[in-house]
Amino acid sequence: MPHQVIVRQLPEPITVEDGDTILSAAQFAGFDYPCGCQSGNCGACKSMLIRGEVELIPYSEFALSDEERAAGLILACRATLLSDCEVAWLEEGEIAAHPQRKLSCSVASVEPVTHDIRRIRLTIDSGGPFDFSAGQYAAVTFPGQPVRDYSMASQPGEKELEFHIRLVPGGKVSPYVLDRLQPGDKVAVEGPRGISFLRENHSGPILALAGGSGLAPIKSIVERALKLGMKQPIHLYFGVRDERDLYLEEHFRALEKQHANFTFTPVLSQPSGPTERRTGFLAEAVKADHPALDGAKAYLCGPPVMVETCMTALSAAGLPREHCHADAFYTEADKIALNKGAA
Repeated sequence: MPHQVIVRQLPEPITVEDGDTILSAAQFAGFDYPCGCQSGNCGACKSMLIRGEVELIPYSEFALSDEERAAGLILACRATLLSDCEVAWLEEGEIAAHPQRKLSCSVASVEPVTHDIRRIRLTIDSGGPFDFSAGQYAAVTFPGQPVRDYSMASQPGEKELEFHIRLVPGGKVSPYVLDRLQPGDKVAVEGPRGISFLRENHSGPILALAGGSGLAPIKSIVERALKLGMKQPIHLYFGVRDERDLYLEEHFRALEKQHANFTFTPVLSQPSGPTERRTGFLAEAVKADHPALDGAKAYLCGPPVMVETCMTALSAAGLPREHCHADAFYTEADKIALNKGAA
């Protein structure tokens, strides 16, 4: 049976017959929809699925990666409808196309920034240059350890790669990094990956929301925006449990003094004693400060519950889902819990 699809950029809904794709239905209705090969090989029709269900007929992984699909992206030329849907094609600047690299790196430094977070800097020995967009991540393999995904905290083009790694209770890789990793150790890095990167053509307000070591990609995004001279308001909220979990505060306070359009707000969810800082959950702080978010974009990274609650608060303030950018990161414990819940 036919279904209706709302395309955010088009003036009216489109009827999609059973077996037809979103792209073919749009073209039949006389609308222009960004496209290229029309056979699932180029990615030019990549779109965000805002609501509804689709089925994707076979396509090339080079046109749509697994992480993009998991984040809600589809190919309009491959998408048949299972229900009424709403989509938005990706605008210019919404796609990061960088060569995939396999790097051999050496540990330059291991620096404790909190009781349970280490800042790791790597020099690239071979396999470069490594181009990425601020906010992306890479697959990192430490000596004798399984691969893990970590976001770059450094800037594109810098000589060293920076990662922030937090101790995960019961984890395998993070205890190794905190207790045994040494300067000079060899590390493999593969990427870049991820779709939660700074949209450099965007001119509206920016909300950058970080929890714990999720500050890494948010740091990269904020620093990149300021380096580019982006003039819109840029608000960084950093949610942690207590004072001892805060880090890089002096760095961001210095940026506040240098850039009138930038603000930094730490939020403590479980302070151990009296404090003059903002307290409560990050979502509550964002909701109180930003009841309306017309024209904004949000970038989020942190524990899944933080990301989910903040997404809800942003939606309540009128920010469309396609303007909220977050890559899904789960610890191995998170994955095990999710799999049990699905069983």
